[in-house]
Amino acid sequence: MKSQISSRMAHHFHLIRQATLRLVDPLQTEDFTIQASENVSPTKWHLAHTTWFFETFVLTKYLSYYRVFKSNYDYLFNSYYESVGPFHSRENRGLLTRPTVEEIYSYRSYVDHHMMILLGSNHEEIKDIEALVEIGLNHEQQHQELILTDIKFNFYQNPLLPVYKETIDRTPHAPATDEMIPFRGGLVEIGTSDSTRFSFDNERPRHKVWLEPFKLAAHPVTNKEYIAFIEDGGYENPSYWLSDGWATVKRESWRAPLYWREQWGKWMIYTLSGEQPLKLEEPVCHVSFYEADAFARWKGKRLPTEAEWEHAAEPVKVEGNFADHGYAHPRCHSSENEQLKKIYGDVWEWTQTPYTPYPRSKPLDGALGEYNAKFMCNQMVLRGGSCATPLSHIRPTYRNFFQPETRWQFSGLRLAEDAE
Repeated sequence: MKSQISSRMAHHFHLIRQATLRLVDPLQTEDFTIQASENVSPTKWHLAHTTWFFETFVLTKYLSYYRVFKSNYDYLFNSYYESVGPFHSRENRGLLTRPTVEEIYSYRSYVDHHMMILLGSNHEEIKDIEALVEIGLNHEQQHQELILTDIKFNFYQNPLLPVYKETIDRTPHAPATDEMIPFRGGLVEIGTSDSTRFSFDNERPRHKVWLEPFKLAAHPVTNKEYIAFIEDGGYENPSYWLSDGWATVKRESWRAPLYWREQWGKWMIYTLSGEQPLKLEEPVCHVSFYEADAFARWKGKRLPTEAEWEHAAEPVKVEGNFADHGYAHPRCHSSENEQLKKIYGDVWEWTQTPYTPYPRSKPLDGALGEYNAKFMCNQMVLRGGSCATPLSHIRPTYRNFFQPETRWQFSGLRLAEDAE
C-alpha cells in the first residue's frame, strides 16, 4: 500500500515540476535574471526557490544520506522563513548573475532525482513525507503563476515590449450583461475541514458566517465598463477613493489599469503576446483593490465579502480560462452553463475582506507555520483564480491575498450589492 501511494505522488511530483520547466521554455538566457521591481522576482530565482523548498523541508529531513547541492543555496533561495535561517534580501535577487541558469537546472535535476528515490521507497514516515510534498507542489503551482506575472512585468519595462509566447484567441465574443444574481443569505458555512483533499491552513476550518441577502454580478467588470469610469473622470475624483487609495493615485500618477496605453484615441494593452488593441468585452485586469473599490463606488455598488463570494461560487463547477489553456490573458468567451460567468479563472476577483485568520484557525507547526499566517495584516483577499493559475490548484475555498495597491497580478473585480 505504501508503494502505491508514493507511486501516485511521484507521478504527481513529476508532472508539476515539468509544468514549471515548460513555462520557462520560451525564455532566452538573458530573460532569467531581470528583476524590475522588488515586488517581482527573477525567473531563475523562482526555479531555485521551489527546488530549495523540497531540499530543505523534505530531503534533508527524510533521506538519511542526502547531501545538499550547494551549502550557500540555503541563504540565496530561502524566501522569508526566519526560523530556517538568514536569507538574501528580496529586492536584490536580480543582482544574482551567479549561480548560472545552467547551474539552477542542474540543481533542479539533482533534487528531483533524490525526491523520486524517496517517493519510491517504503519509508516508515511516508504519510508525513507526502503531506509535505503536497504542500510543496501547491507552493510550486503558486510560483508557476508568479513566473508568468513576473515575466510580464519584467518584459513590460523593455521599450521593445517583447513577446513571451504568441497566442491567438479565436473564440467568439460573449457580451456581458448588467444582471445581478440574488442570494438569500442566512447562516452559511465557508472554509473547509475536509482532510481528504489538500487545503492550506488559511482555508481551515469550516465555520459558520451570517450573510444578509445580497446580489452578485453575473459577469466580472469588463474593459468597456472600466473605460466609462476613466472617461467620467474616475481617476480625478477623490470622492470615489479610500484615503490611502487616493494618496496612491496621486503618488503613482495612475490614470488607467497597469499595462494600458492610449494611442490616437484607442486603448492598447500589453500582454504576454505583446501589445494588442484592448478588447472591450474582456474582464478588466491588473487593477488594484483601491481601483476596484473606487469603480464599485462609482457604480453605486460595492465589492463582495469573501464569504459572499465563496457562498455564491461553491456550487459552481471549477472550470474556466486557466493557465492550462495557454492564453495567459483574460478572454471574451463565456460559458452559458452557469448564472455566474467566469467566477473561476480569467481574473482574480478582489473582495472587501481583509486577510485575517478564520475562527479556530491554527497555522502549521514549525517553519511552515510562516507560510501564510504571518502575512495576515494589511492585505486584502482575492478569490477565484486567474488565466495564470493552474486549474488543479484552485478550489472554492482558496484564499489569495495581496496588498491593496498591488496591480501586477491578474486581478479584476465583480460587483455586489445589498438585496432590497
